[in-house]
Amino acid sequence: MEINHNTDNNAPAHEELRLQKLDDYEIIDSPADQFFDHILSLAAGILNASNAFLGFSGQEFFLKSVLGNQLLPQQISELFGVINPYEKVGPLAFQFIDQFFIASPLTSPDGYHLGFIIVYCENQIDATAHQLDMLNKLAEMVIAQLETRMAVRKTMTAQDDRLHVLIHDLKNPMTTISLQSELLGRIPEISERAVVIADKINLQSKRMLQNLNEILSSAKKVKGSYKPQKLKTDVREVLTHVINSIRLVAETKNQSILVNIKNPLEIFGDPDKLNHLFFQLLNNSVKFSNQNTVITITGEQTENLVTIAITDQGQGLSEEDLEHLFIKFAPLSTKPTNGEPSNGLGLIAAKMYVEMHKGKLWAESKGKNEGTTFFVELPVK
Repeated sequence: MEINHNTDNNAPAHEELRLQKLDDYEIIDSPADQFFDHILSLAAGILNASNAFLGFSGQEFFLKSVLGNQLLPQQISELFGVINPYEKVGPLAFQFIDQFFIASPLTSPDGYHLGFIIVYCENQIDATAHQLDMLNKLAEMVIAQLETRMAVRKTMTAQDDRLHVLIHDLKNPMTTISLQSELLGRIPEISERAVVIADKINLQSKRMLQNLNEILSSAKKVKGSYKPQKLKTDVREVLTHVINSIRLVAETKNQSILVNIKNPLEIFGDPDKLNHLFFQLLNNSVKFSNQNTVITITGEQTENLVTIAITDQGQGLSEEDLEHLFIKFAPLSTKPTNGEPSNGLGLIAAKMYVEMHKGKLWAESKGKNEGTTFFVELPVK
């Protein structure tokens, strides 16, 4: 099937996805942040305005920074009846409650309008095109900061989860060593020296088990559970959900995403982590592919494995790129084709999600300007 790019990501029907994006940024209930204060000070200075505020629109509007006189909650509510976040893009200039306003939307890379930088004063603001462009740049800086924070947070979470899964897996052999060493020390004909060695092995293995259990106990207190869920999941449905969330980004580059998977591809896995995995890979393909190209997704299933291939017509990878692809912050020869921000963490997180499912992730490319295919191999159980 081909995913059409004709639906506005900010239509009211997509409100759930828009709020999910806001939730991903973890910005609503976050503490005070000087970064937003600095952005707001620059915005007011650019337009010579005496008042400004920056906020995000969730179920209600949340102010993150205020400069000058603050509007009353009822006035803010009425204000957002004027600047409908579902329909307007770009800086907006308008009069409201005897003051003149200029608002620049805070728009995520996937096209969701999440909030605004708003400056206002009693006198009309005759903003130049350059000033409006600068205001837009500040809005882009806010989103870039949120994207970077989210990428770092998710990468750290994925790294912690993978580490805790590995620690859990270490418990089984350590338990076996502890039991076997204890049994070894009880053999009647064993030498006294061997008994001493067996006791030392038993003591050290028990200490290691205790340390491992303490680490896992701390992980559970922080997040409830570190282990991937094992739910029956159709990977094809996960891909459809991811494509819908990334659709508007592909549309801005006139890219098409083709899914050549006719039958369900069911595994026992964690739907949320699989969603993060394929979002990172598809986002990478969109980001590093040119305008008017096609991204193709294929999949096949054997008795024990599901393999997904994501093929783009992008810049391709050199042999050196392929060797460093999953190393944090390693310099690669490829650059985003539309100036998109890139922090080098997406593929690192993707690899961790795959490894948590005991799977494999690798890339193949014939060379520069020959496109790239990412392969994901996941066990069915």
